[in-house]
Amino acid sequence: MYLKNIFTVVSVIAIGCMVLAPVGAMATSGAIDPSDLLKETGEEAGFAPGDTGEQQLTQMIARIINVLLSVLGVIFFVLVLYGGFLWMTSAGNEEKVKKAKTILTDSVIGLIILLAAYAISRFVIEALISATTGV
Repeated sequence: MYLKNIFTVVSVIAIGCMVLAPVGAMATSGAIDPSDLLKETGEEAGFAPGDTGEQQLTQMIARIINVLLSVLGVIFFVLVLYGGFLWMTSAGNEEKVKKAKTILTDSVIGLIILLAAYAISRFVIEALISATTGV
């Protein structure tokens, strides 16, 4: 019990040091300006340096759709891994093999629907952007 308490205290101190280390590093060097860090982060996120943060509605919708489709792609990948795992660990059990085949088939059908949705949404978004901006 005593060792468990020591381990807990040491763990809390170690985690606290890791969390607070960047704060100490930024405090010692006066050359780092937090607003510069925010500008760099904004530029990495795709915002222009002089941008006010206002985006066109179509660009915002395009980013949301891209994020959602990316999440669905990750879900597809996980389903394929799960189906493959079930199939490999079925040990000849026909019910598990059938379940794995169903999961794999359904995930491939979902991927086809996902790719079609991506193509359609990309076409519509590009058409909207070209219609509203004239580019």
